[in-house]
Amino acid sequence: MIQRAIKIGLFVVFTVLIGHVRAQNSNQIKVDQLIEKKAEYHKLTNGEMDGYRIKIHFGIDKEVAQNVRSKFSTKFADVGTNVEYQQPNFVVLVGDYKTKLEAFEALKKIQVEFSNAFIVKGKIRAKI
Repeated sequence: MIQRAIKIGLFVVFTVLIGHVRAQNSNQIKVDQLIEKKAEYHKLTNGEMDGYRIKIHFGIDKEVAQNVRSKFSTKFADVGTNVEYQQPNFVVLVGDYKTKLEAFEALKKIQVEFSNAFIVKGKIRAKI
C-alpha cells in the first residue's frame, strides 16, 4: 500500500513538473514571436514612430540653422538634434519624445536658452 502511494505521489510530481516545463517552453516561444514581430515592425517603419519634437529654429539660411544646432548641442549635449529642409526653410528640431508631457518638460528647460522654441508632432526615433 505504501509503495503504491509513493508511486502515485511520484507520478503526480513528475506530471506537474513536465507541465511546468512545457508551459515555460510555450512562454519562451511567445516571447520569441513578439521579438520577431517588433523587429519586423522596426524594419517597416525605419525605427520611427509618432511622437513629439521641439522646434527651436526655422529660416531660409542653412548656415544660421547649423549655428543654432551647434549652440544647442553645446548647451544640451544629451539631447539629439536634426536639421531638416522643409521648403523654403531649414528647421532645427531637437529631442525624441513619446508623449507630449515629456516634450513639455524638456521645453521648459530649453526655453530658458531658446525662448521661441515650441512643440511639434512628428516621427521620432524609437528608443529601444
